[in-house]
Amino acid sequence: METAKEAKPRIVQADDAEQLAHRALEVFTRHARNALRERDRFCMALSGGHTPERFFELLCDPACGPELAWDRVHVFWVDERCVPPDAEASNYGLALHTFLSKVAIPEMNVHRIAGESACLEDAVAAYEQALRSVFELGAGQVPEFDLMVLGMCPDGHVGSLYPNTYALIDNADLVSAVYLMDGDYNRITLTSPVLRAARQVMILVAGAEKAPILREVLYSEPDEIRYPVHVLWPILDRITWVVDAQAARLL
Repeated sequence: METAKEAKPRIVQADDAEQLAHRALEVFTRHARNALRERDRFCMALSGGHTPERFFELLCDPACGPELAWDRVHVFWVDERCVPPDAEASNYGLALHTFLSKVAIPEMNVHRIAGESACLEDAVAAYEQALRSVFELGAGQVPEFDLMVLGMCPDGHVGSLYPNTYALIDNADLVSAVYLMDGDYNRITLTSPVLRAARQVMILVAGAEKAPILREVLYSEPDEIRYPVHVLWPILDRITWVVDAQAARLL
């Protein structure tokens, strides 16, 4: 059996953004059904950004969306900007408007990050407690998501694990605050050990501007500080990359 160290990137290519969304839906549906069959529930963690928006819309599309027992689905977020839930920049807000408000998922199964909190550390503690409660974690245990959906930015960061930030090297916590000094929103993110504990990871990459970084991270020696996506290299065998033709043009 191929080990993670020996694994080659598993890449699913799509012609364009629409096909990418459908390919992502196929991967999602397979893992969701497997989890529901094997563990009687499906726990996923989502990211935001423009790339997953169409994929989210397909989740509730009567023509092609998966028929899932949504009452046994739990939704978390990989990261969140420190904004109110109704803000345009909210990752939770994106998921709510595209599919969560249109499927029969119990409110108690939707575990958002309180990005609007006046104190980031309070929001971090509350989110970590939600993780511990739903996954019934003991001391030192890490949640195992059935599927984590990530994007990758042009600097190689995933979630809100930015290069040269404390969250990138925070291995003691499940959740970490991210204080950005360049005028961007502060953020709250799951930490590297949580990302690596996921049973399956799907990374969506689209657009010509992502082509150089995709080639670089796939073919260079792992460097977690420079390219935070490399924190996932120990579980490369559990990652499915879904990329469009523009992002894949240099591979």
